Amino acid sequence: MAKTQTQRLGIFIALAAVMAATRIHLSLFHHDVWDASWGIFFLAGFWLRGSARWAFPLLMVEAVLLDYIVISSQGINFWDHYCVSAAYWFLVPAYASLWFGGSWLAARKPGLNARGAGVTVAAVLVSWLACYVVSNGSYYWLSSTVPQPRSVAAWFENMTDWYGFFLQTTLLYVALGLVVHGLVVQLSRTLGQADSSKLSH
Repeated sequence: MAKTQTQRLGIFIALAAVMAATRIHLSLFHHDVWDASWGIFFLAGFWLRGSARWAFPLLMVEAVLLDYIVISSQGINFWDHYCVSAAYWFLVPAYASLWFGGSWLAARKPGLNARGAGVTVAAVLVSWLACYVVSNGSYYWLSSTVPQPRSVAAWFENMTDWYGFFLQTTLLYVALGLVVHGLVVQLSRTLGQADSSKLSH
């Protein structure tokens, strides 16, 4: 589905707003709203394929800015927070894997059928796994807060402790986004058919 630059900007603003609302709300209000960031980067790649030069960097800047706001609001120096280590910057390739997963899926134009569903699930799972391994692995091996000694076995144990939450959260937001996408596509087709019917008369 072709998009004008205005439509792309509108989609970007909507995605950025959801990420801001959930990323700040998660940190300030006792985890009662799940952070949508992982799902947002996948959906951004899907909906804004071809706009990575401006959209991806802006979303990354937003993510860092939101973290800065949340950490600073707690009276903590941003650079002293346990999450902000050398591993923090590995969020760039981690989030990029989600973006490229969404972009890859968009290029294949999955249909509303079993094959389309299979391709979609595969794209989400593979890109999510890449993101999870990079983000979790970088934190485990590079953060000073992880106790010594470290080992591959302990790293795998750490990953199994958290994978369910991150997978569930990502699948939830991507599913919501793709349901909206399907409804919009179906509505567009219906309106297109209605316009064609009027012209034929």
